[in-house]
Amino acid sequence: MYNRAIPALIAVLILGGAAAWYWWPHLAPTPTPPPPVTAPPAPETEPAITHPLPTAADSGPALPALKDSDPVFLGAIGQLRGGDALRTMLQPETLIRHIVATVDNLPRPRLAVEMRPVRSTPGAFLTIGDEQQAALDDRNAARYTTAIAALRALDMRAVSGLYQHYYPLFQRAYEDLGYPHAYFNDRLVAVIDHLLATPQPPGTLALVRPKVFWEYADPELEARSAGQKLLLRMGRENAALVRARLRELRALIVTAPGTVPGSTPGTVPGSATGTAPVTAPAAAPAGQGR
Repeated sequence: MYNRAIPALIAVLILGGAAAWYWWPHLAPTPTPPPPVTAPPAPETEPAITHPLPTAADSGPALPALKDSDPVFLGAIGQLRGGDALRTMLQPETLIRHIVATVDNLPRPRLAVEMRPVRSTPGAFLTIGDEQQAALDDRNAARYTTAIAALRALDMRAVSGLYQHYYPLFQRAYEDLGYPHAYFNDRLVAVIDHLLATPQPPGTLALVRPKVFWEYADPELEARSAGQKLLLRMGRENAALVRARLRELRALIVTAPGTVPGSTPGTVPGSATGTAPVTAPAAAPAGQGR
């Protein structure tokens, strides 16, 4: 095939070149065609919002740029009831970005340690039994005492108001995370629902240690997400309080599905994506838009 195809291809190229060289002076010049008309790109379709935030009663002060938000946001947290205790557990750098990244990761198999917005849980992980037959020690629940006390003290209505006011910054961080056409509040609600679906197995939780770290002996539990495993690990009473507060928060950040108050159904007001300070609109929920 090579001996026949290659000379034939060379012959076609030579004959074609010779014909072009011979006929070129005898041909009338061909007018240059006009440049093709390119249709303008279709406008980007905004995604529908499944869980729009409720209408904010007060827009509050202007927001800083996301990169400058840490001191302002931490100061606002400190003004909440129980906020001082909460602040002591938070990582003060890049806080909103880390909150958004962690919320997004909770339904996944693992959390990025470097992106956690809270400091490490104190104390060692406790088990009962031995390597052959181990179980989760109920005393692990005490490791979460400080966090649970802070959560118990928080006024979830005030937490919701803070979240709604700073929502444009949460949305910007979510877009920067790789979701330019999604709505962070939808993701938050989905994650809350995912955590509320965590099972509550009766009795102690059996453990195995095939390598370095302990794992749940039940393959179904071990296959659960990082967020659900956290609820299992912190003990039933602690997990029950977390679920109750999550239900409260969910009810406060959700309105009728499919519409944004004060706008046409299916539309999304513009998001705060610039670097200049952003003022939340007074006529619509603060930062409703993408």
